[in-house]
Amino acid sequence: MKNFEKYERAYFMPPKVSYDWVKKDHIDKPPIWCSVDLRDGNQALIEPMSLEEKIDFFQMLVDIGFKEIEVGFPAASDTEYNFLRALIERNMIPEDVTIQVLTQAREHIIKKTFEAVKGAPHAVIHLYNSTSVAQREQVFRKSKEEIKQIAVDGAELLKKLAEETSGNFSFQYSPESFPGTEVDYALEICNAVLDVWKPTPDKKAIINLPTTVENAMPHVFASQVEFMNKNLKYRNSVILCLHPHNDRGCGVCDAELGMLAGADRIEGTLFGNGERTGNVDIITLAMNLFSHGVDPKLDFSNMPEICEKYELLTRMQVHARQPYAGELVFTAFSGSHQDAIAKGMNYRAEKKTDSWSVPYLPIDPKDVGREYDSDVIRINSQSGKGGIGYILEGNYGMSIPAKMKEDVGYTVKGVSDREHKELSPQWVYQIFEEKYVNNTPYFHIEEFHFKQMDGIMAQVIINHKGQIRTIVGNGNGRLDAVSNAIKQYFDIHYELAIYEEHALSKGSSSKAVSYVGVSFNSKLFWGVGIDDDIITSSIDALVVAVNQLDEIQAEDKCRDERINEIINYIQTNYLTVTLEELSEQMHLSVPYLSKYIKEKSGGTFGEILRNVRMKKACTLLRSGSMTVEKIADSVGYQNVEHFNRLFKKKYGTTPVQFRNRK
Repeated sequence: MKNFEKYERAYFMPPKVSYDWVKKDHIDKPPIWCSVDLRDGNQALIEPMSLEEKIDFFQMLVDIGFKEIEVGFPAASDTEYNFLRALIERNMIPEDVTIQVLTQAREHIIKKTFEAVKGAPHAVIHLYNSTSVAQREQVFRKSKEEIKQIAVDGAELLKKLAEETSGNFSFQYSPESFPGTEVDYALEICNAVLDVWKPTPDKKAIINLPTTVENAMPHVFASQVEFMNKNLKYRNSVILCLHPHNDRGCGVCDAELGMLAGADRIEGTLFGNGERTGNVDIITLAMNLFSHGVDPKLDFSNMPEICEKYELLTRMQVHARQPYAGELVFTAFSGSHQDAIAKGMNYRAEKKTDSWSVPYLPIDPKDVGREYDSDVIRINSQSGKGGIGYILEGNYGMSIPAKMKEDVGYTVKGVSDREHKELSPQWVYQIFEEKYVNNTPYFHIEEFHFKQMDGIMAQVIINHKGQIRTIVGNGNGRLDAVSNAIKQYFDIHYELAIYEEHALSKGSSSKAVSYVGVSFNSKLFWGVGIDDDIITSSIDALVVAVNQLDEIQAEDKCRDERINEIINYIQTNYLTVTLEELSEQMHLSVPYLSKYIKEKSGGTFGEILRNVRMKKACTLLRSGSMTVEKIADSVGYQNVEHFNRLFKKKYGTTPVQFRNRK
């Protein structure tokens, strides 16, 4: 940029710098808070508040907990004057609240100010005059001594009028444009004012150091404050106050470092409203203390309501990224952030800890009236599996298996990417439901019945594109038996890889949720079932998962009715069935039946029978303690050595080894 040469530092270091404030690493108590929203904040509005709006704002400040409130510059306009009188005459000032009014160090303004505060329970009369080099030389064209005399004369008039006016008054003095004033000169003026007022521990005076135009770096300002703190007269009878502005964007930093340097009191506004870049934001300051475990003595527990009322009364907007208060300040869209937050919240619940240390969340959003589901993790195309899983669990009780979260994440993010929109929790669940819960476009199971026969025998009624088929399958459990029936019907081979279940934690507590993952061609396909009955929910989940396999989507992808009937008969009568018996049952000749089975199933009668028997043997090896000899006999092999050879040929291991590795 050009023209930087015309600028120079316009602040002054103290004549003696101690830097004791640097040795402190925290603030252990809140300052005395004074809101200047109704004066400094109001004068900065494009459209200043009306009388009734100012009254509403005053009540909001009282409700938040402010005990000192600067209500205006009553000599400046009739509106300011009438507002102050309305507060007093309507008896709206609580006994524990002190109002503050501002006045220039000019006689007629001071007199008008005292007229305005008559009858106030307690009022601080805030006197100021400009002391900086720029103001002295360019605006007032007066010497240091003349500027000091303005302050002293004003202080004397305040003291005189306070003695003549009924009421309880305290005094405050501000050397306006303090950072641009030689620090030893600012000290000289403040001490001269204090010599007039002669404050005592029972009747303290306030010395206010305003960064009217913030031009110094924060550590310089802290050093200026520390110098004043150590050299003011009547120090134990003086409340040292700061009024930071934000021209360099360092208002909060100025205030915090200034408190470390000895300041007792802070003047500021809600959300930092004020001239130019604004005043220090009291909400940020107070919540910074809160986040370090210090009670700020102000109540921002319903931040959304405060934001709404502030915007209504001032016609200003609270920025979405405003610390602690903005709509998005607790929101994570990034996948890695969402995952860390979700894990942190789960850790906190698991450990039942009272302390707060969740990643990316400096405070608990609930402490300022925000909600986890709508404020913290919000979903768009940048989101991750952890955040999406957190939304589904927090809002709908879906505790998704870890291996399923990636698939769900890509599904949900894909919708957001295509739509170019943020997804609400309701939309996220709709996407989840459409793909994983209700997705049965090709087949569904209408009924199922089970028998205990050396494991579980399942009779499954499949509705495949409107065609009803009854299939028999066996397995070591109900889900396995139904799965084998589906495999038989569609003549496909997949692995039932993952099964998890839990009670639904949201809504009806009687419902069970099942998650099934099937592995096919090295890829996992997922389904979810929700039902009062855990068996039904698990089967529903299996059906949704299998519906997603490309191989079942072909028009002719199923065995015909006769071959299914044949295989069902073999499944049911595997101990005694022969080809001759089957031919009689099906009313087909043995040669034709043998050829038909080979053509339709890809295997011979003997191979199908052997596969059925071997599956039964696997079921018994997994689920019981029968000897291998007993198992061989129970599945139709009286010769155990022959059974062992057949089993090892099919599975590559002996029955004993198979059982030991289950």
